[in-house]
Amino acid sequence: MSDNSDRPFISGGQDLPGFHRLLGYRQVAWDETTATIELELRPEHLNLGGVVHGGVLTSLLDIALAEAGTYCPFPGRMRKAITLSLTTTFTGQCSGGVIRVTGEKRAGGSRIFNSTGEVRDADGNLLAIAEGTYRLRSGSESPEGVPI
Repeated sequence: MSDNSDRPFISGGQDLPGFHRLLGYRQVAWDETTATIELELRPEHLNLGGVVHGGVLTSLLDIALAEAGTYCPFPGRMRKAITLSLTTTFTGQCSGGVIRVTGEKRAGGSRIFNSTGEVRDADGNLLAIAEGTYRLRSGSESPEGVPI
């Protein structure tokens, strides 16, 4: 897996659009079949019980699983997918620190692909697992993708 040190990547700062900016994650690694993002938990990521909200975990899993099938190595271009199905199972709790989300593309055809993923805390404890089915949007079927 590449650390993308030779090219720019989404940092989790102001370069993220909309909901992605609200979450505030950063891209750690991304290649043809895997994606890894991290999130430094803040108070707004926690639920009333003081642990990371399941919606935050599910959103991050959805992003990493979709990314696992939409890598685009061409600067100024991107590939897009929509979620057809996402199943999340919560396995642990965390109230602070950095969480790491990984996604891996498992199978796929010309437009539809399947990915699996997991979320772990800084100690390696499993917080959630997921599997999803995604459809590439028009123009995203090839590695060249579409202009940003």
